[in-house]
Amino acid sequence: MTTFTTLTGATLTGLARMRRHWPEYAMEACGLGLFMIAAAAFGTLIEHPSLPIRASLSDPVARRSLMGLAMGLTAITLIYSPLGARSGAHLNPATTMTFLRLGRMHAIDAAGYVVSQFAGGIAGILLAAWLLAPWIAEPSVRYVETVPGKWGVAAAFAAEVVITFVLMTVILHVSNHPRWSRFTGCGAGLLVAIYIIVEAPVSGMSMNPARSLGPALLSGDLGSLWIYFAAPPIGMLAAAELFVRTRGLRAVFCAKLHHHTAARCIFHCRYADLASAAHR
Repeated sequence: MTTFTTLTGATLTGLARMRRHWPEYAMEACGLGLFMIAAAAFGTLIEHPSLPIRASLSDPVARRSLMGLAMGLTAITLIYSPLGARSGAHLNPATTMTFLRLGRMHAIDAAGYVVSQFAGGIAGILLAAWLLAPWIAEPSVRYVETVPGKWGVAAAFAAEVVITFVLMTVILHVSNHPRWSRFTGCGAGLLVAIYIIVEAPVSGMSMNPARSLGPALLSGDLGSLWIYFAAPPIGMLAAAELFVRTRGLRAVFCAKLHHHTAARCIFHCRYADLASAAHR
């Protein structure tokens, strides 16, 4: 297994770091852009009232099950794709902020990731809106925006904190386990599917500020956007804090969700230590 920890040395600072690592930033943008296109396409196919799936499946749980399966598989595909294997497949500013807090990222790389994630999320939904017009604007689809359910803002905020806390807890425990780390993407995708089926009626199931911003801009509904900017970082950072207090900061080996490749790693990476532990 090849790792490229030399790329994270102290000599790479400022513009030099950005020039060296811009491909990873671009991959994060492409990854979230593809996720948004998939979400818009599946959301339209499943929820538009004039299309066969909505007509044949009146049960919203059944339709959410289809959506959960589709988006869970999309997340897994992106994490294990060449894009995700190289960038680490954060695809979420809250995830990037968490790995920055855990000391696995340089601040400049974290800033590059966050900017790219927002840019990719907006570009993806804009492209989807152009390709799927006018169906994507139908109220039952509404640009696959995330909005609080009938239980209100407080419930949506609490739910977003809880689901992101659980997601990051699973990511940290699985990705830093010598034998189970290769299944991190599967665990994350499974949770995405379960959350869409079970939790989406409460908060819309965002977990990601960059995922929620573009649809909110297109729909013009910005009133609840703060939930999806505040709750995911709170949930993920709380999970990281608990992990550090119980396992220690040294138990976090890298910021990649999928490290079983020869793709270069731009993070403060100790994956070689984890890989060697797996063979003991």
